[in-house]
Amino acid sequence: MKAVIVSVFIAALLAPQVTQGVSFCPNRCVCDDIKLHVTCGEGELDVLPIALNPAIQRLVIKFNRIKAIDSSIQFYSELTMLDLSYNHLLGVPERVFVYQKQLLQLHLNNNKIGAINNKTFYGLNELRVLNLRGNFINELTANMFTTLPKLEELNLGQNRIEVLHSNAFESLTSLRILHLDDNSINIISTPAFQPLKMLAELYFGTNTLNQIQPGAFEGLRQLRRLDVRGSMLVNITFDTFRGLENLRSLDLSDNHLLKVPTVQLSSLKRLEELKIGQNDFEVIPEGAFYGLFNLRKIDISGSLNLRRIQAGAFSANTNLDTIVIASNKILSDIEEGAFSGLPHIENVILRDNAIRGVREELLPWKQLRNFDLSENPLVCNCHLQWLRNLLQQKPIETEQSQVICEYPERLRGEALREISSELLGCHQRQSRDRAVVGAVLVASAASVTTFVLVAYRLRHRLVDIFGPNWHNKRNSLKEEKDLEFGKCFEEIDYHQPNFNIYSYHCQHQLQQHLPSCPQRSYDHHIYEMPIPVSDL
Repeated sequence: MKAVIVSVFIAALLAPQVTQGVSFCPNRCVCDDIKLHVTCGEGELDVLPIALNPAIQRLVIKFNRIKAIDSSIQFYSELTMLDLSYNHLLGVPERVFVYQKQLLQLHLNNNKIGAINNKTFYGLNELRVLNLRGNFINELTANMFTTLPKLEELNLGQNRIEVLHSNAFESLTSLRILHLDDNSINIISTPAFQPLKMLAELYFGTNTLNQIQPGAFEGLRQLRRLDVRGSMLVNITFDTFRGLENLRSLDLSDNHLLKVPTVQLSSLKRLEELKIGQNDFEVIPEGAFYGLFNLRKIDISGSLNLRRIQAGAFSANTNLDTIVIASNKILSDIEEGAFSGLPHIENVILRDNAIRGVREELLPWKQLRNFDLSENPLVCNCHLQWLRNLLQQKPIETEQSQVICEYPERLRGEALREISSELLGCHQRQSRDRAVVGAVLVASAASVTTFVLVAYRLRHRLVDIFGPNWHNKRNSLKEEKDLEFGKCFEEIDYHQPNFNIYSYHCQHQLQQHLPSCPQRSYDHHIYEMPIPVSDL
């Protein structure tokens, strides 16, 4: 107590000098009497200095060894910002800030503060930002912040909070940003957030939530961003996000969801950004994000069990411009058509997966601005020649050297962009393709020839089968037979000495080609000639 009185006395003596701009500035501090700012870096300060200009408006003393906020703070009643972060504060006395009527920002983060109550911040009626992150606070009691009616940002992250009282945020009607991440909260009581009518951002990740009670966020109609990553969520229901009609950004990553919650997310009609990686699902099915028609960016990264992305997975999200699918260690199957129907897509990140090859039809490459396929076990062969050509033309922004081959062994570690077509094996493939085409043509010709011959041998049976429909064709066939018959008789020369040979030839030809010809049409002299046995 005596030390405080002496400090006050010394400060009173130095006050005339301070007002004249001859204030005392401790070692390792920078004092600006024009801007009325004092900043003390890392040093040996263990108490608040009392000989500073009492008119200062901004006081920053970080990374020191201050253990308490004593009454010397009362001399700086013009402060608008006080930063005592990264010190050794064990607590904050009640009503210690009663003279700081102009204070707008108070940063007490990364100290050792164990408890606060509704009188700790008494008098800070104009305070807008309160940062208590990284302390040892374990409970938020009822009406704890009722003395801060104009507070807009409250950071309680990285504490030890287990209990969240249902009236803890009573009277914080102006609060817009709330950090409760990295605590030990295991349940959210339904009315806890109802007083926060103007809340726009809520960070609730890295807690021990097994579930979120239905309607827990109901009433937060101004909420734009919700972060519940790393909260051990196994399942969410359709009522989990009830009342969040205006939500724009949602982070569900690093939980234990067994499948994409398509139905549960479909009510978030205005959602624009979704992070859902590091969960336990194995497949992104067709229409997985149906209902999210305004979705512009999606991040599916770090999922240890994700194996496959089906065709049409994003077909309902026609406004997507950015897709990040990275660090999924066993993801090797991205079906053709997985990215179809995305007229606005510009950025695709497929880094650090198990992808061995990419089809040219997978993406509309001409409209992409950024593309990343690095750290994948790519098989560099002629199937990737199109990608090599694309990288050489540089139509998209990407780190060319990062598209590295893994297989075959002779190309391991080489940049795809630098590999020639011959090394990719494209000339061998062209030779094989020509051989295959030739074989197909030969086989086709043989098949057609065989079919024609079989059809010719079975022509009479086909006529009998198809009946009257083939009547005209049969008549034409008969005319052909008669013509052949006439030709046969024209060849007969009765006066030639080898008449028998010609006669037999004609008879044999007629019997072979015209087996149905009547015998009366022939001259009887023809049949008087004996036919050799060998010819029969």
